[in-house]
Amino acid sequence: MKRPDPSEYAPYYGRYIEQIPEGSILDLLRTQVRGTLELLRSLPESKGDHRYAPEKWSIRQVVGHVIDGERVFSYRALRFGRGDTTELPGFEENDYAREGGFDARTLRHLADELECVRHATVLLYEGFGEESWVRKGIASSNPVTVRALAYIIAGHERHHVRILREKYLV
Repeated sequence: MKRPDPSEYAPYYGRYIEQIPEGSILDLLRTQVRGTLELLRSLPESKGDHRYAPEKWSIRQVVGHVIDGERVFSYRALRFGRGDTTELPGFEENDYAREGGFDARTLRHLADELECVRHATVLLYEGFGEESWVRKGIASSNPVTVRALAYIIAGHERHHVRILREKYLV
């Protein structure tokens, strides 16, 4: 599977896609989450509400955001991969983080949920035929392919784990 061409996604998502190395995106989706889960499960629960600045999300909210983002991107992949051409709306990440109730949950619970969501994402993508991977739809007023969404999912996780390591866990 070749990398998505910039015509397959909005420029904003390039920052996620460019973080993904050459190789099988499915293999990366299967394995990348292991390191994230190890990190999350190694943190004491007391770290979950940590924010590196007053108006920033807590660690739990960051993890919840990664989960929500993957669900939204996977849903888009499902719709477009099945040939649905209905334009899909965006989502307001700050509203989702605020309303997600993530700070009332444990890091362990969030890690378990992330593990399940990623497993579902991998199974979804394993079921796509070649023709599905290149199907395109409109989400958040921008064209995007099913293939680009796989790279966005992986890059989005990588981006937020880097932020956790560099800003929250220093």
